[in-house]
Amino acid sequence: MATGGRRGAAEDGALAGGVSAPSQAKVARRAGAGPLTFTRLKWTSFFHSCVYLGLIVCAVAGFAGPTLVLGWTHGILWIGMSLACIAAVRQRVIPLRVGVAVAVLGGLGPFIGSYEFVREQRRRAAGASTRPAEPSAKPPR
Repeated sequence: MATGGRRGAAEDGALAGGVSAPSQAKVARRAGAGPLTFTRLKWTSFFHSCVYLGLIVCAVAGFAGPTLVLGWTHGILWIGMSLACIAAVRQRVIPLRVGVAVAVLGGLGPFIGSYEFVREQRRRAAGASTRPAEPSAKPPR
């Protein structure tokens, strides 16, 4: 059984400093500077859609060997993309909507995830082009 009482306060050290201020690595990951960038995830999603299209074509045509290989490739890509997109949502590299489209709907058809990546890229481009150079001041009353 556990002994009663509380533990004392932790001494100041490397952990205490890391708790109060985010490390450079965490800041870089949030900015998308690590392996999980929007562009890498987008192109991986496009590749996944191509694999899935090949799977459908081979399955309809009755090619057993390529269907097996493409089926396994699709399954592994879906699991990998799901985990990567969940991490990317947590790091704020992609919005939740894109993450859900890839992780939840990607097993049935990765085209939805690719579409959401294109949609998000267009939204970001539109937001960057319509953003004013300087914040406008409120007119005097």
